[in-house]
Amino acid sequence: MKSRQLCAGVQWMGAVDWNRRLFDSLIPLPDGTSYNAYLVQGEEKTALLDTVDPAMENVLSSQLAQVDHLDYVISHHAEQDHSGSIPFVLRKYSEATVVCTPKAKAMLMEHLDVAAERIKTVADGETLDLGGKTLCFVHVPWVHWPETMMTHLPQDHILFSCDLFGSHLATSELCAGADPYVMEAAKRYYAEIMMPFRGAIKNHMRKVRELSFDMIAPSHGPIYDDPEGIVSAYEDWTSDRVSNLVVIPYISMHGSTETMVNYLVDALVERGVKVQPFELSTTDIGKLAMALVDAATIVIGAPTVLGGLHPGVFSATYLANALRPKARYAAVLGSYGWHTKAVEQISGLIPNLKVEVLGAVMCKGLPRADTFSALDDLAAAISEKHAAL
Repeated sequence: MKSRQLCAGVQWMGAVDWNRRLFDSLIPLPDGTSYNAYLVQGEEKTALLDTVDPAMENVLSSQLAQVDHLDYVISHHAEQDHSGSIPFVLRKYSEATVVCTPKAKAMLMEHLDVAAERIKTVADGETLDLGGKTLCFVHVPWVHWPETMMTHLPQDHILFSCDLFGSHLATSELCAGADPYVMEAAKRYYAEIMMPFRGAIKNHMRKVRELSFDMIAPSHGPIYDDPEGIVSAYEDWTSDRVSNLVVIPYISMHGSTETMVNYLVDALVERGVKVQPFELSTTDIGKLAMALVDAATIVIGAPTVLGGLHPGVFSATYLANALRPKARYAAVLGSYGWHTKAVEQISGLIPNLKVEVLGAVMCKGLPRADTFSALDDLAAAISEKHAAL
């Protein structure tokens, strides 16, 4: 795709990756993604803000063909999908200097072999004058690496937000407009990538609110030309508020665990509690992560394999612990053949979840009347907790 103008002296560059379906060999990309770079041309100097994933370096090369001189390459984040093509840019422009945070300098040297003498570090709040356009650097560590920063362009009221507010979404539309699907993609992005750093992002939102901008230009996905919606959404997602929602990730080998899940779903719905079950052998983990953003309670459904936790449930539980959702309550249900340590294993897998455990319902073989009675008690306990939210 060709470069596109945002305003006088500011162009979107980068690549729309329509066909990528997996990120970090883990995160599903059902709608592809984009790697956004931006060219800011002042009266005296020119800066390229970020680059693209090395796999699409040829696209950036084509866009830069008409750019004769480049003074600065701004690295907001050292990860390859942002900075991976910096070595190419530095070879093309021998006069260019990389600008980044002090922590990013070491990372760029270690991960991309950028020479130390080509790097200039900037402090939080430091500015760079391009002549009529000023780049103001805002450090936002742990969004989502320790070295990240944003750039504010006050003259044009643009915030180049790096991964903050991004979305993995390939689209021919430059701006988000009022498209609700962009917000869904942004929530998926937050859930899969940003949620573990909720506390840091919550603090950084204060910095965002102090800046004046009419446009947010993230490193992935379309540009927000009406940014209040995404800023307000992030304030909600990073808050301590939870919803009247129970998320049930589970696997069932021979039907017993699924019978228990279905019974609990009905018991909760009868009590006015919203439920989202996820059968883990087929579910999109991105959808599960999105549900975890708001859920008050997580109930893990776990059949037993050779005395322990089913590997599929083990993986999902480990992931939930890594994502650090703000859920307040948890419970376990499942079945086993002759012996189980599933509950003990789950407990050991979730040290990052600051939850009150409401109990475990485990049955040997088929669920019977006593199992269903215990599930009714669990539903009542969950309903009571949710009523007090």
